[in-house]
Amino acid sequence: MSEAAELPPVPEQARDVFGDRYADAVRYAELLAEAGVKRGLIGPREVPRLWERHLLNCAVLSEVVPEGVTVCDVGSGAGLPGIPLALVRDDLKITLLEPLLRRTNFLTEVVELLGLDHVTVVRGRAEEVMGKLPPVHVVTARAVAPLDRLATWGIPLLRPYGEMLALKGDTAEEELKAATAALSKLGAEETSILHVGAGVVDPMSTVVRVEVGESPGGVRFAAKRAKAARTGRTRRRRG
Repeated sequence: MSEAAELPPVPEQARDVFGDRYADAVRYAELLAEAGVKRGLIGPREVPRLWERHLLNCAVLSEVVPEGVTVCDVGSGAGLPGIPLALVRDDLKITLLEPLLRRTNFLTEVVELLGLDHVTVVRGRAEEVMGKLPPVHVVTARAVAPLDRLATWGIPLLRPYGEMLALKGDTAEEELKAATAALSKLGAEETSILHVGAGVVDPMSTVVRVEVGESPGGVRFAAKRAKAARTGRTRRRRG
């Protein structure tokens, strides 16, 4: 049996969650099960649980993303959670940030195929694009790194008073506790653990929300951000 044949039936909840974009969500699931597996973006064992564990699990993040904001999905990989979020929220401007070429190639193909005009794919690491990409209202991430390390990459990409939303599993509370000091140094002012997706996914998706103040990244990133911005302006003038 091929990997594509293992794709499970589409859950009923998917029609409600994805609405007008339901057919595109099905196509994305097929692409993950076929090209995604062949290119090593997801493991074959994930195919039978693509809908519950991946697409729906990520789509319900939309419950806590404000309207009309800019979003950067850090370490987007095969597009999770960025693409499911884009399918349910065409009011958002989403950047899929990913350092690996084979992944950005896949993401670009998906974005073009599904006509996601409000999504941009950028190849690079978070620490490399700071000051080159406009700061965003919301940073999202899933299965990228432990919270303390993720925060050093994601928080400096935020606008003042923005927030990072990290999809986490059972370790959310432990990670948040362990990262408290690091988050404080990075300018975090409020942290919370949210559960989203009631009636859609079981168990519900766990989200760690980190809200920052007027200096995302804290003092040590303020100078770095200013330097990156100056370098960017110099390059533009020379160009």
